Amino acid sequence: MDYGKFKYESALKARESRKNQTQTVVKEIKLRPKIDPHDYGTKKGHVERFLKAGDKVKVTIMFRGREQSRPELGFRLLQRLAEDVAELGFVESQPKQDGRNMIMVISPHRKKSEAKAQARHVPSPRTAASAASPRPAAAEAASPRPASRTPAAPASMTPAEGSAVAEGRAAAEGSAVAEGSAVVAGPA
Repeated sequence: MDYGKFKYESALKARESRKNQTQTVVKEIKLRPKIDPHDYGTKKGHVERFLKAGDKVKVTIMFRGREQSRPELGFRLLQRLAEDVAELGFVESQPKQDGRNMIMVISPHRKKSEAKAQARHVPSPRTAASAASPRPAAAEAASPRPASRTPAAPASMTPAEGSAVAEGRAAAEGSAVAEGSAVVAGPA
């Protein structure tokens, strides 16, 4: 047997096995016990996005100063978050106090490989809309564009020549031009 062929085939097998593997990623979200409802909604949205992608989420509540004497506030907040994302994930490790922080880990119901496979098969709204109504290139070229009232001076003109052309155009339209500033003359 050819040794080069053997190495090539073993490399192919290794590549195939790596393609089917997924690495577990743990994302972290940090909260404070006194969080505003809108900020809580934003953080909850991040947690939902991570769980939909198939990643684990480590939720950390940071206590400062007097907040350390009220760990039940953090515990209630973590329980509320766990209830809000119950359809996407489950609590892997219950909330526990670790010094100034309280930590809880939420795992997704689906594995990451399943989430990736579903993401590949479900088209995004943007691509679905563009596939539904494609505009031909000829239609884009023929689409009417609003013409400017005063065409620009050719690129080969110097700024002084361009201003002279603009002054001539302004005079033709019935307005007076004074040293670099245009003054429109009213009805006389």
